Amino acid sequence: MCRARRRPTATRTPNLRTAEQPLVPGRDCPLCPRLVGFREELRGKFALWHNAPVPSFGPQDASLLIVGLAPGLKGANRTGRPFTGDFAGDLLYATLAKFGWASGRYTAGRDDGAWVPDTLALKGVRITNAVRCLPPQNKPLPAEINTCRPFLTNEITALPRLRAVLALGRVAHETILGALALKRSAYPFKHGALHELPGGLMLADSYHCSRYNTNTGMLTTEMFEAVFRALRARLD
Repeated sequence: MCRARRRPTATRTPNLRTAEQPLVPGRDCPLCPRLVGFREELRGKFALWHNAPVPSFGPQDASLLIVGLAPGLKGANRTGRPFTGDFAGDLLYATLAKFGWASGRYTAGRDDGAWVPDTLALKGVRITNAVRCLPPQNKPLPAEINTCRPFLTNEITALPRLRAVLALGRVAHETILGALALKRSAYPFKHGALHELPGGLMLADSYHCSRYNTNTGMLTTEMFEAVFRALRARLD
């Protein structure tokens, strides 16, 4: 008999606010004062940019969820779509296409489907970030990570066919574990690691696909592709 996979128990981070946390952050989410101030500053400078919490991208029936750190200044914060408009997106979407998780043409802009006939689409994968708003210098504070974490918990529990979560970087890895109320010490971050979590969910680790990591040699295209190759083999 085929049994349904039991989902890991996830709990909300306590004492973040007195009111019930919304399922997703609104455009003018007020929870992190520093990020709100930075957002307002950028809205004054770049009125046509997204400059708001960046929503997840991909289908709700995804079996794989990819979690990055936070939107990039000229990437997702500008375009309004995760990993869109900067080098990290160039590498990520090309890799997804190579392993059958994306189809269509990626043009580094959110309007792929509106202006390009070969519409970009994700297949069986969804992309989000541990922190939904752009942090100054691309470095969210621990309090900001904790405040945004319930949104990741909601994201994970709302995907009915989810089988694996890929963490791009240590912060994403630790935030995923926190979202699932699991101990960090039991699942140490290591590039290429595949962790079996309670309930049958898999946590995969990769260094973040940032330009800094690739320029310094910490992450090569071959290393990045090896993670997706292993995930594809396990999920298939």
